[in-house]
Amino acid sequence: MAVGCVIELASKVASGELKNGFAVVRPPGHHAEESTAMGFCFFNSVAITAKYLRDQLNISKILIVDLDVHHGNGTQQAFYADPSILYISLHRYDEGNFFPGSGAPNEVGTGLGEGYNINIAWTGGLDPPMGDTEYLEAFRTIVKPVAKEFDPDMVLVSAGFDALEGHAPPLGGYKVTAKCFGHLTKQLMTLADGHVVLALEGGHDLTAICDASEACVNALLGNELEPLAEDILQQTPNMNAVISLQKIIENSKQVLEVGKDGECAEGLRSGWGAVARGDRDRFCPGLPDGGCGTALCSRRQQNCW
Repeated sequence: MAVGCVIELASKVASGELKNGFAVVRPPGHHAEESTAMGFCFFNSVAITAKYLRDQLNISKILIVDLDVHHGNGTQQAFYADPSILYISLHRYDEGNFFPGSGAPNEVGTGLGEGYNINIAWTGGLDPPMGDTEYLEAFRTIVKPVAKEFDPDMVLVSAGFDALEGHAPPLGGYKVTAKCFGHLTKQLMTLADGHVVLALEGGHDLTAICDASEACVNALLGNELEPLAEDILQQTPNMNAVISLQKIIENSKQVLEVGKDGECAEGLRSGWGAVARGDRDRFCPGLPDGGCGTALCSRRQQNCW
């Protein structure tokens, strides 16, 4: 039933009957692999929906953004060699010591799909935990420039909310606020003419899930969002986040090498080029150069993200 609900909602958005939507479904799905159920997931609703949109409705380019604190191993497996699906996951990784252990930053896809799998794999445990500042930085420096150049026809979001503050360390332990999820959703709505579909994934704190869902729905409806605190916008990402993001940026060089052989689409190659170069219009000077030629932004000027 969960799979059917997500497919029906996405189909209505694809046909223009709806502009966007949020599928409040259970069980979650992003850990489910082709022949394996795991992590409370039996069928991968978002992955199945993406394949349906591509194969049955001829949607040629689909972006999947996975916000769950756990890596979506099932979704990655489904599209690891597929250049028509760009999969971006933001998750706690801790060098493979956090469930499910997959999602390393060097897992970038294979064959024609190389470069179309992006793992923003947070490391460093909870010292300190990732929060709004770090997630906004990841969107500004990696998610948005690459997604913009990929230019998707549809955006699917695995809306897991276990990165929210209120989850115990074994379940996530991060400090992302509900209103931040609303702002991340708003940013994704600038893609694909706003054709964005969220599907509920993980989350264990009911109050936190409700608050984040409300913020995301407000974004989808175009309502004014509660502003983020000024200190969050001015704060520098913690050093563990900087290290994690710089690993992704370093991997962009590998993607560019693949592009020389014509295997990586020009648009996505352009997006990775922006990430690798640290273009001034996307990367404001702030943090020291970490050795990869890129300085990550410590200022949240409105035109930066």
